Amino acid sequence: MSEKIYIDGKEISVKSIDEQDYISLTDMVRDRRNPSQAINNWLRNRDTLELLSFWESMNNPNFNLLEFEKIRNEAGSNAFTISVKNWIQETGAIGLEAKAGRYGGTFGHRDLAFAFASWVSPLFQLMLIREFQHLKSHEYQRQKLEWDAGRFLSKVNYSLQADAIENNILPRISEKDGKYIYANEADLINLVIFGMTAKEWREANPDARGNIRDHASLIQLVVLSNLETHNADYIRAGASKEARYRRLCEIAAKQVEIFSSDIRLSDDRKFLK
Repeated sequence: MSEKIYIDGKEISVKSIDEQDYISLTDMVRDRRNPSQAINNWLRNRDTLELLSFWESMNNPNFNLLEFEKIRNEAGSNAFTISVKNWIQETGAIGLEAKAGRYGGTFGHRDLAFAFASWVSPLFQLMLIREFQHLKSHEYQRQKLEWDAGRFLSKVNYSLQADAIENNILPRISEKDGKYIYANEADLINLVIFGMTAKEWREANPDARGNIRDHASLIQLVVLSNLETHNADYIRAGASKEARYRRLCEIAAKQVEIFSSDIRLSDDRKFLK
């Protein structure tokens, strides 16, 4: 059974596959001349393939890593192309589904659908998460279940940052410094978003449950997850920590300006002081 959510006049289908929510990627870009090509353009991006592989490794015991390595080695070249059907057939992926026909199209597991929505635009991603949460809150009201899309998304995108650290920073520093590098990079993002490190937050909130990110607003979490992707790109490009911090602050400020000026987000404007 398919449900619908609506964003700026777009009707976006949500359906259940093996008791998991899948959201239509095709509906998100149906206003484009060639929706399938738009999805394939997202898919051929190396960072997208890395994200999909992390998700499949976490959720799919039958994911074919050997075939994925072949695809990753080809990614990045101008001649590289791949479709959703090819991706599924070659790797045994379950996070995406592609079917032909009147009621077909490409669907993605909600985690991956939110990542695709970010590629469409950060604001569209935020609206999709919020509308999906509203849909789920009504559906699960009696069971009193909670679900935090933004928090999960930030954890998934952290894998991209961790991969960039492992392959671009760790080989250049001492083993002693390597013990702290992941936490230091996480705190770089924390400083941009919250103005303090995780340790400083714990000292200021000794009785609070969880960590600094568990108390973030949805806007904070969406911007945070976007910054993790940007930071991974800057690490791979060899940018210094100081340069990355300045650029991430600029990106965060711009996204906050966009989100905060949107009247549809008037109930979630908690952000940077």
